[in-house]
Amino acid sequence: MGTGIIGIGRYVPETVYTNEYFEQRLDTSDEWIRTRTGIEERRFASDEENTSDLAIKATEKALKNANITMNDIGLIVVATATPDQVFPTVACQIGEHFGVKCAAMDISAACSGFIYGLVTASQYIENNTYEHVLVVGVEKLSKITNFEDRNTAILFGDGACAAVLSKVSDGRGILSFDLGSDGSGGEFLFLNDEQFIDMKGREVFKFAVRQMGDSAVQVLEKAGLQKEDCDFLVPHQANIRIIEAARERLGLPSEKVSITVNKYGNTSAASIGLSLVEELEQGKIKDDDILVLVGFGGGLTWGSIALKWGK
Repeated sequence: MGTGIIGIGRYVPETVYTNEYFEQRLDTSDEWIRTRTGIEERRFASDEENTSDLAIKATEKALKNANITMNDIGLIVVATATPDQVFPTVACQIGEHFGVKCAAMDISAACSGFIYGLVTASQYIENNTYEHVLVVGVEKLSKITNFEDRNTAILFGDGACAAVLSKVSDGRGILSFDLGSDGSGGEFLFLNDEQFIDMKGREVFKFAVRQMGDSAVQVLEKAGLQKEDCDFLVPHQANIRIIEAARERLGLPSEKVSITVNKYGNTSAASIGLSLVEELEQGKIKDDDILVLVGFGGGLTWGSIALKWGK
């Protein structure tokens, strides 16, 4: 038996901010934003909504989808760069909300965080430490976004995804993974002294175009598969041009690639999970499909997973 996702859920704040919001405040335009990023709108949490609140709402949906309760969870892993505070962790706050005292930890790998979380969870399941592990990717990026910086303000959104991992049969589940980092690129994407996101866009773009494609190809090779075996690509939703480069690298038609950046912007650790749920809800992903989940983020980090879908 392998390790797979048996339940998944997501949550995004209700308030939608279109590009018009930024047109009125910055020297930019809807056309400029769409052309260069593919983003049309994004969601921002209210001042009263914390990162942990978003995580809890996504968790409730994932547990329901998995048909289990929080008492069945042995470990909570939360990937986030925007916790409510350094400690207690968001993972502990989730446990407290549901009244459980299981193992809990936050990890930080920026936009690669959800992939890192899934891989971490899978190790505990495969060595029979825990039967069920909850993985959450969640961000409230609006609280670390400088809304006077036209280069970054337009990019980010808030949201959460949650997945329950357990053992699955019939050859399904995680087939292989690829993780990596290059600390020499840390200066290109970081939290500055003012506690805002600081990004050197050109350098990050070049890194992402190269690394997303490389990691997607490598993870298929590790699973003994060819590019042609990939049924659906679920990439980190940072920029439509980066996504297109990854799609071309795998030789996939556009209908086999998840694109949600237009609706949610870059939600960092939440983006891959948000996209996965969206495609499942639309019936684009079916049992036994071979998926590639791939992302990159600050660190600089990257990660990918080859997954045969099915509970």
